[in-house]
Amino acid sequence: MYQAIIAEDSKPIQRNLKSLLAASGLPVEVAAAAANGEEALELCRQLPVDILITDIRMPKMDGLTLIDEAKKINPGLKAVLISGYNDFEYTRRALNLQVCDYLLKPVVPGELMEVMQRVVDRLGEERAADSSSVLDGIVDPAACGTLHLDASFREEPKRVWVLRRQPFTVPSDRWDPAVIAPALAEAWGQAPVWVYPTRTEGELLLLSNASPGEPLSAAPALLESLKRVLAAFGLEASAAYSPKPAEPRQIPDEYQRMSRLLNERLTIGRPVVLDAGPSLQPSEPHEESIERLSGVYTDMIRRLQKDRFLLQLAGQLNAWKETALPAAGLERFVARLAAAFEASLPPAAEGGGRNVLEQAGRLLGQPSYGGFCSGLLALAGECFDELQASNRKSGSELFLKIDEHLRTNLYAQVTMNDLALKFHVSPSYISRIMKRYSQNTFVHHFLELKIHEAKRLMEAHPQMLIKDISDALCFHDQHYFSKVFKEFAGCSPSEYRAALKPSV
Repeated sequence: MYQAIIAEDSKPIQRNLKSLLAASGLPVEVAAAAANGEEALELCRQLPVDILITDIRMPKMDGLTLIDEAKKINPGLKAVLISGYNDFEYTRRALNLQVCDYLLKPVVPGELMEVMQRVVDRLGEERAADSSSVLDGIVDPAACGTLHLDASFREEPKRVWVLRRQPFTVPSDRWDPAVIAPALAEAWGQAPVWVYPTRTEGELLLLSNASPGEPLSAAPALLESLKRVLAAFGLEASAAYSPKPAEPRQIPDEYQRMSRLLNERLTIGRPVVLDAGPSLQPSEPHEESIERLSGVYTDMIRRLQKDRFLLQLAGQLNAWKETALPAAGLERFVARLAAAFEASLPPAAEGGGRNVLEQAGRLLGQPSYGGFCSGLLALAGECFDELQASNRKSGSELFLKIDEHLRTNLYAQVTMNDLALKFHVSPSYISRIMKRYSQNTFVHHFLELKIHEAKRLMEAHPQMLIKDISDALCFHDQHYFSKVFKEFAGCSPSEYRAALKPSV
């Protein structure tokens, strides 16, 4: 039924219009009548108005101004002008205000019926389109072709249910709106029942009519019927519902609220049923503990502690099986581990770094928790193997770069801290790399390079003083230079130079 307001300063015309509309058989009800434009505008603020029937000439506010102001309150308002003035200027202004139609006094019943039928048809088309748009952004785009909701969809409030397939369960061809909807309609003893897949994988939106006076106590009985239907089909699912029916325009907000509740409380164990009414207790936060735990495992990845990581992860996954861990917490934990591996692996690591997140995400769709656990442990093991291989390769490359840098800076002072800053690694890591690839400490390796250069200088420049060679190579102490030279060459610098002179 559409609500109409009549704005007309003539009482006889008001009564005539009310009588004609009441006898028309059209779904139009006169909600109120006003004798001037200001009164009619106030009624538009107070009442849910679909149609405004107004005279152009009225006291206090004319009909065109009234339409202009009323559309600011309700842009979808349909306006019909009635006037004794067949004036082109009024008609032009009315068209600019998107007036639905225009009638002249005296109003002929047949013409009024034709005009009002066009208005009702237009409202019906818009409401049908608007009913479907209520579910835009909720329903899976692939299912939008079946989203045909007529105007009757808005006539009664709706019970809103959200179903989410339980994690780590075998997908079933019965998880299908075409299968579930008729079964629920029969179980609930009412029609229609609307069931649509949402944009969230494994989630369904259920809608059913609820009469305005239906008691809240009806919801538990409907819930039990829903459980029986799911059990009969062998479906494991968690559900969220509100005991209070919602107007169709409230469906998006109700859906978002219940889907969010399922995100927070859906567990990897047995299904949950959430009464989303005011008595629902706040959930216990798990984000902080997951973040803390993720940090511990991320540190093990950074330290390449493969065996410890896999042993502790296996124990943690087994412990979670016995607890009511929210599925969202598990997803967050897995995402953190995958991100840590991706950050550690070089981009070109074959079969690794760049797709760990994708591989880990697919594991969450495993049909069993055991399969998920074994898959995650195997993926982590592969990532560690790639990390260790990459680390060996990158260690060799780093040593070559350090060695090259030292050879080009033999006439300067270079410390491990200098190298750490240049190559963006820690001094302790440089120390390990030098020991691994030169079998000596950093200091020993650098001194050996300097002494080798000192020998070259003595051979190439026989007249060069030993003190000058010592200073050039940044020893700054000839005695210390001689000591180091003898340690590496087996003789003093003077003895080495003497051995270079040809015998007479």
